[in-house]
Amino acid sequence: MQGLHLTADLRDCSGSPLLMTDTTALRALCLAAVTDAGLVAVSELFHRFNPHADRQSGITGVVLLAESHLAVHTWPELGGVTIDVYVCNFGADNTHKAHALLEAGALSVDIADARAETPDEVPMYGEPGTAAVTGWALQ
Repeated sequence: MQGLHLTADLRDCSGSPLLMTDTTALRALCLAAVTDAGLVAVSELFHRFNPHADRQSGITGVVLLAESHLAVHTWPELGGVTIDVYVCNFGADNTHKAHALLEAGALSVDIADARAETPDEVPMYGEPGTAAVTGWALQ
């Protein structure tokens, strides 16, 4: 397999509360980020958990890409967001596109104010300790 898998686990996110609870807003942001990164969306599904229970229920969103996928999970009650990007690099090197997509998602939740939640607390973006982003290159 040739591909790249990037994940970000973000806490204390201070971005737009609307992006944490509104499927339409999160969908629009994700699809725009995919296009801006130069990737191709082929399908998508965004689901809000318990939309009538309270205003704090989160969203799971997935964008199926011609190159693989983008998955986003929000926890508004915790101020948390996880972002998962995988791209295949078989026909072309999509590494820079994957990084652009992950960065767009992370910046949309105000990564400068986010806090890392990983065992090593080794950030890739922002100041040390602000957010954790991990990536694996699969050969």
